[in-house]
Amino acid sequence: MLFPTSLVGSYPQPEWLIDRDRLSKQVPRVRVDDLWLVAPDKLEAAQDDATILAIRDQERAGLDIITDGEQRRESYSNRFATALDGIDIENPGTVINRNGRPIPVPRIVGPIRRKKPVELRDLQVLRANTDRKIKATVPGPFTMGRQAQDDYYRDEKAAATAYADALNAEIKDLFAAGADIVQIDEPWMQQHPDKARRYGVKALNRALDGVRGTVAVHLCFGYAAVVRDKPSGYSFLPELEASKAQQISIEAAQPRLDLGI
Repeated sequence: MLFPTSLVGSYPQPEWLIDRDRLSKQVPRVRVDDLWLVAPDKLEAAQDDATILAIRDQERAGLDIITDGEQRRESYSNRFATALDGIDIENPGTVINRNGRPIPVPRIVGPIRRKKPVELRDLQVLRANTDRKIKATVPGPFTMGRQAQDDYYRDEKAAATAYADALNAEIKDLFAAGADIVQIDEPWMQQHPDKARRYGVKALNRALDGVRGTVAVHLCFGYAAVVRDKPSGYSFLPELEASKAQQISIEAAQPRLDLGI
């Protein structure tokens, strides 16, 4: 049996576009505009060029489902998470990351709302430059809530619910613009399984309320270059059977994944 192939995460950005050395040492949760090596007035066009290069690489490799390679992002989550109303990115907060270190994160200071589509143009550029099936990727509501300092709701479930409502509108716009698949990245469900059991799946399902289209949820242990000591298995996975998503994507817990077939 043959299964369609696709990128799961980001594709390396060209060295002329972003400071890859600095990027390899951090996973930005807030905006880090000075990572980009192109002048602001030419940055969007340069990111378009990098996106087309990523598309062509995927096509040459024979992938069935093409992404934009997340060429416009400083991390998988911060492009969407920092574009919402109610978020103070100028005066960031702090959370403890997977390695037990404090990191700067968006600070919630008011009601979280989506002002306008965030990744719509990204999807439109992708759709215009390949005739293969395409996939958009977005951060999940649980993960965004764990990657923020909540000074407004002061309630983890309420914050995740607000993120879910903003994400719901974004996902619907992405499907309306031609996405064949939308992937929701929820790696922090693995990191915080007890909290994910209490409200994570409910937030995920709220983000998918009324969505028509194929949705995949991705879990992983974090960036390999950053998270070196990985567990031998997933602490949160069977629970996703209760989600509205049609597909689940995971990183193999061991170098070799034995499917028993």
